[in-house]
Amino acid sequence: MQVTIKQLAEQLVASYKQLGGINHLDGKPLPSKRAIANITEDLLRLLFPGFFDERPVRISSIQADTEALLGSVAARLEAEIAKSLEYGPPEGLPARDIKSYARTVTVEFLGQLPRIRELLQTDTEAAYNSDPAALSREEVLLAYPSIECVAVQRLAHELYKRHVPLIPRIMTEWAHSRTGMDLHPGAKIGSHFFVDHCTGTVVGETAEIGNHVKLYQGVGLVARSISDAEKLRGKKRHPTIEDRVTIYAGATIVGGETVVGAGSTIGANVFLMHSVPPNSLVLAENVRVRVLNKKDREKKTGPSEGL
Repeated sequence: MQVTIKQLAEQLVASYKQLGGINHLDGKPLPSKRAIANITEDLLRLLFPGFFDERPVRISSIQADTEALLGSVAARLEAEIAKSLEYGPPEGLPARDIKSYARTVTVEFLGQLPRIRELLQTDTEAAYNSDPAALSREEVLLAYPSIECVAVQRLAHELYKRHVPLIPRIMTEWAHSRTGMDLHPGAKIGSHFFVDHCTGTVVGETAEIGNHVKLYQGVGLVARSISDAEKLRGKKRHPTIEDRVTIYAGATIVGGETVVGAGSTIGANVFLMHSVPPNSLVLAENVRVRVLNKKDREKKTGPSEGL
């Protein structure tokens, strides 16, 4: 007998009742992931006028265009922040004050855009000056995923500091899905920050990164893993990277007490669980690399496809 849509719906609703942990029914409205993505794109348009727009941005109309876009972003963002605060209000915030607090946070956040642009200019300069493959600053802004991801993180960090739940993480995970780099909104990142290639790089919530720091792909600034995450929640658990540090591809630096001193270089594939003083060179030694003749190897073991 053919199953009807009604029967399929009944089966699905039955699973809603059985599996309560992944439902949000009869609860307060949550912020919309799609709305946050659209707001984030418009914030990038405000940060980089002309680089994220489909039509040319004219200096003759920049004031009116900026006012219109800011007004639209402000209204939409305030509504999403209010929903987030209803879900998880900061301690001591009465329910009656949520809407006014959402408006205050929105205005304060948008007031930080000029300062964020100043930081992003240093990030753009760092990328252009660090990568000989970059032919222009325009290429960096248009084509380098790290700039976009760092821009979103700097935006999300301002909301994170103001104790807005959900939205900062939605923003950075949106950037993560687009760029392959995972920067938590809680991380503190200084000026002139550049992640070359950026794919697979992870920076945890309580990481602190100084000025003029350069990372490569696959770098992890992570926490020690323990079975009870509740014991670490809210504590410093990711490393501190001081000024002018370079960390090469595949390196993993672990733990909240770990400090990489200023001017240091961390080599590729290093696994570091302790602090190092300024101007250190940290290398992974005793790594054995064998070079074999493929034909001689095949005589002993037989052909191996792909080797």
